[in-house]
Amino acid sequence: MASTLHDVARLAGVSIKTVSNVINDYPHIRPATREKVEQAIAETGYRPNRAARLLRSGRTGLISLVMPDLRNVYFAELADDVMTAAAAHGLSVLIEQIRADQGPAGELEVVEAAIQRGVDGVLYSVLALRDEDVAELRRAPVPLVLLGERIFGGPTDHVTMQNVEAARAATEHLIERGSTRIAALGAHEGEVIGSAGLRLRGYREALEAAGLPFDERLVPPGGTWFRSDGARLMRQILDSGVEFDAVFAFNDAVALGAMRVLQEAGLRVPHDVRIIGFDDLDETRYTMPTLSTIDPGRRLIAETAVEFLVERINAGEGGPAPREVEVPFRVVERESTAIG
Repeated sequence: MASTLHDVARLAGVSIKTVSNVINDYPHIRPATREKVEQAIAETGYRPNRAARLLRSGRTGLISLVMPDLRNVYFAELADDVMTAAAAHGLSVLIEQIRADQGPAGELEVVEAAIQRGVDGVLYSVLALRDEDVAELRRAPVPLVLLGERIFGGPTDHVTMQNVEAARAATEHLIERGSTRIAALGAHEGEVIGSAGLRLRGYREALEAAGLPFDERLVPPGGTWFRSDGARLMRQILDSGVEFDAVFAFNDAVALGAMRVLQEAGLRVPHDVRIIGFDDLDETRYTMPTLSTIDPGRRLIAETAVEFLVERINAGEGGPAPREVEVPFRVVERESTAIG
């Protein structure tokens, strides 16, 4: 039979209330008493009924992560980082996906569905939501923390990466190695606020600072940032005959698709064309050649967002004013941009 609180209390020589206080991490317990209880728990094999504890507290121990398509490997790895960070707080994660074709209204429906599952809070990686939709977020009955680039100065905490600064650093990395004709793959026509628009801005800022001209022929718009998009855009540039000596791809998947097409065309990376991506996916360490990239601080984004959410869950109606956090990034140099 499973051991009980009574068994632990009897073996430790303390009251059931003391055992309960130790299990619930009550702060005012003498170290010697805590040690006796923990030893008794280990010897009896007692396992607290987590479901009952959560029921008494009015919580589920679940948070929801609402994010774009998990076929984009960045979001799959971000989800893994979020689950790891949540587990450290004793939380489990339910994942809801947003489709690119749903639009703002459909996106809000996904968030609402996540809330209806009875979660304690929501991490929401905004895809298409606009500033005018922010009022809907204020009505959320549970704490909510935003990820991504779409909403700044919103009604709650927002954790994101330094898209403009990191893209500028990636482009400068190529310029410092002698590249002067740099293609940029992954731009979205007319986009300003999203990741593509911000990374294009960083690319243009680096060119301007270096006195290099912006050539629209080197920035073909398009794509959903999969490998197939990188391959298609690279073929488009090659077919056009425009000269280039480097590529800044707006994510690693686009970079990998482009690198395959460059190699098929007989161009050597990095000898003929240097290439750098963005995201620092795990697979970039094992490509041939290994891919230089931007580490945008994905793990820190996950950890910070979870910490903010847990803080708001515990604070109830209170809590700090909304916070905006852009985590630090770093340029990761590998073989695809190596000198010599």
